[in-house]
Amino acid sequence: MNNVRGEHERPPGFWGSRYSIGLIFIGAVAVYFLLTEHLAHVVGALPFLLLLVCPLMHVFMHHGHGHSHGAKERSAATQKPEQTKPGEPS
Repeated sequence: MNNVRGEHERPPGFWGSRYSIGLIFIGAVAVYFLLTEHLAHVVGALPFLLLLVCPLMHVFMHHGHGHSHGAKERSAATQKPEQTKPGEPS
């Protein structure tokens, strides 16, 4: 037995395997045939897809703005009073 505990070979991830290349190839062929055979349907659905994208972008892109109820009351209570600079009227 030739077990070395310090060396571990990690198997390649999915995107580094030959299966991912096959999946990408099959997906590209499927997209090609769908677009060539059903181009009129795809073009006809574009305005509706654009309208669908707007609310989805709004929902998924506003996650970092801190829109939570009651945040103003909590932030007003924890804020320090503003300090005036010397020479400025208070």
